[in-house]
Formats: sequence, structure tokens, C-alpha cells
Amino acid sequence: MTVHIEAESGEDEIHASPGTIRNPVIFAPLFAPFGVGSGYVSVTLAYLLGEAGLSVAVIATLIAVNAWPQTVKMLWAPFVDTIGNPKAWYAVGAFSVGLSILVMSIMPKTQSEIPIFMALIAISSVTATFVSMSAEIFMANQVPPEMRGRASGWSQAGNLGGAGLGGGIGLLLAENLAQPWISGVVIAVFCMACWFATLALPRFVKTSAELHYVGELKEVIRNVWAVARSRLGYLALLIMLLPIGSGGVPWSAIANEWGTGGNTVAVVNGLAGGGASVLGALVAGFVCDRMDLKRAYSLFGIFVGAGAAAMILFPRTPEVYVVGVLLYNFTVGMAFTGYAAIVLEAIGKKSAATNFNLMAALSNIPIAVMSMVDGHMHDTYGTDAMLLGELAFPAVAIVLFWLFVAATAPRRLATG
Repeated sequence: MTVHIEAESGEDEIHASPGTIRNPVIFAPLFAPFGVGSGYVSVTLAYLLGEAGLSVAVIATLIAVNAWPQTVKMLWAPFVDTIGNPKAWYAVGAFSVGLSILVMSIMPKTQSEIPIFMALIAISSVTATFVSMSAEIFMANQVPPEMRGRASGWSQAGNLGGAGLGGGIGLLLAENLAQPWISGVVIAVFCMACWFATLALPRFVKTSAELHYVGELKEVIRNVWAVARSRLGYLALLIMLLPIGSGGVPWSAIANEWGTGGNTVAVVNGLAGGGASVLGALVAGFVCDRMDLKRAYSLFGIFVGAGAAAMILFPRTPEVYVVGVLLYNFTVGMAFTGYAAIVLEAIGKKSAATNFNLMAALSNIPIAVMSMVDGHMHDTYGTDAMLLGELAFPAVAIVLFWLFVAATAPRRLATG
């Protein structure tokens, strides 16, 4: 699953012509293709490759390939901000994600095809950012201030729900149809159909105040430096780079160890898993409003690791797999919300697509790293070691982070 972060928009940054979005529900289908791509790779493709006999390390690497472009997407965000119309960028993204999935569904699931899978996954991931960036432009510029919270909620529902559809529906169809590639057709058509939601959006026209690419990059540097200079900012930048609540376990690829069939994997890692993530995100949002955000995020990270490690204590049965994976997805949803809340606190109202895509990009680095680490841990030391690592890595990171917080805390001058 890939992190998507929304931010509030400052009134001084709005650069679109008249046209107000009054129904925030539209952001659910708009963001869905962004989630579909990652869901298909991490669930459907991962399971099918695992059934074909490919190693967990290889599968985890493919999942990481999907995440890595998300760590540098701020490099091309200025193009989406400054060149052409965001509705056209959205069309390129939605259709490219759909076509990539279609080709992957047709290809034979063999070791020799891995380089091609890597290329297709990278293309899908890069073009999926066109979907999110263009939708973020609509959100930042055409949603009134009093509706931004609801718009952000529906966008996250589209992202997580899309991941559930790409993984759940994709695998269910692949497992139950005579021709598995038909699942790719269905998912591809869904991604492309989401483009029709842009037809319901108000007209979007840029003004002459729009920055060019170089200007956007300069603005990013100024904003990042302003954040990094503050204690709140550099602590946020540090914690978002730590392996806390990253959700890297390739559950679909190791489902056979619990004797779990394809249909169950599809439901648990797809629709039900997406629902658990959404529920966890909502619960975490309630918690984040009532305690320090970094403490909340640290707590959520421990929940993720503890849930994964607890799987070692129970027999490896399909029932344990179902409960364990749903709990894991629930806690990952909590961690993602904690992550987003910290970023929003750090960047304030700087909400141009380029600016908060930089923060979102940084947040995806530990996700990509932990996907690869989990695969290596599994193939080298076994499943138990991988699950224990899910708790050990964030626990060590959290301890070191809070020691750093204590060491850098402003000292109060003694008074006589």
C-alpha cells in the first residue's frame, strides 16, 4: 500500500478560475486508480507469482519497485502543476495504470519475465502519480475551506478502497475465471472509467500567476528549508524517514504457509483488508485529535509490529491468517493516518501539489525499504524472523527517535 497525504490549502496559493466543487464524494473515484495499481501489485500479482513458485524476496522486490517512484515524485510534480490541464494529466494516468495492469495480467508468471514486470510496475507507479497530483490540484483549488476535511476523507477512502479493489476483485476474478487475464481487463476498464468523474468537475483554468517548473522547484526548496529549520519540522522529517508502521509484510506471497486459498487471500488482502485499513484510519484520526501526534504515531507503529509478531504465537491455520492480516491492515491504517497528521502539522497550509508531494515522497521511502527487507528476512531467516523484525525495527527506531527528542529539547534557563 502506498501512502497518500492530503494537505490544507492556503488562500494565497489558490490559482484556479471560478468553479467550486460542492460534493466531496467525487474524490473517491478520482483517487481510486492511484490505489488500484498498488493493490493489484501487492495482492493479485504477488499471490499469482507466489503460486507460480517465485521466491518471496523477488515478489517483495516487485512490491518495492511500485513504492520507489513514490519517493521521488516531487521531481515531476511541477510539470503537472505548470504544463497543460490537470484533467488531461489525469487521463494519461488513469489509462496508463489500466493498460499496465492489463499487460501484467496477460504475461506468463515466470522468473524470466521479472524484468518486464519491473518495467510495467514502474510505469504504472509513475503514471499513478499523475492521477493523485491532478486530483490534488482540484482539491487544493476548487474545494471551499469548510469542505477540505471531508474532501480529504473521501480521497483517502478512494485510495484505500482502490487498493482493495485492485487486490481483492483482481485476485477473485483471476482465481475463479477460466481465463485469469480477464481480471486484468475488468480492472483496466475500471481505472479508465474513473476518468469520467473529471467530466463532473467544474472548469479549471490557470491564471498568469502560475509558476514555471524552475519557479516551483525554488518554492519547494524555500518551503522545505523553512520546515527543516524549525524543531517541529526537523522532527517530522526525521520520524517520517523511520521504519515505523510501514506495512511491508507480503501477506499474499506467504498465504500458503497458513494453508489459505486464493479466494480467502483475495477477500482478506483486498476488500476486507481495505475496509480494515479505512476503519483503522478513522480510529487513528480520533486518537490524533486527542494526543501528541508523534506519540500517537509511535504507538501506532508498535501496534503494527506487535500484531505481526503475535502471528508467531498461534497455529498456522486459515482462520489465524484471516484475523491476523485484518488486524495488521487495521493497524497499518492507523499508522498511515498518524503519518499524514504529522506531515500536515509540519507543513501547515503550504498545499500546492508540488510542495506536499515532497512530504508524501519522503514518507514512502521506509515503505519501499521495509518491503525489500521483509522479503530478504523471509528468504534468509524464515517467516518468524521476518515477523519479529516487523516489531524489532520500529521499536529500535522509536527508542532512538525519542532519545533524540530528549537530547535536542530546548533547555530552560534556571532562575535565581
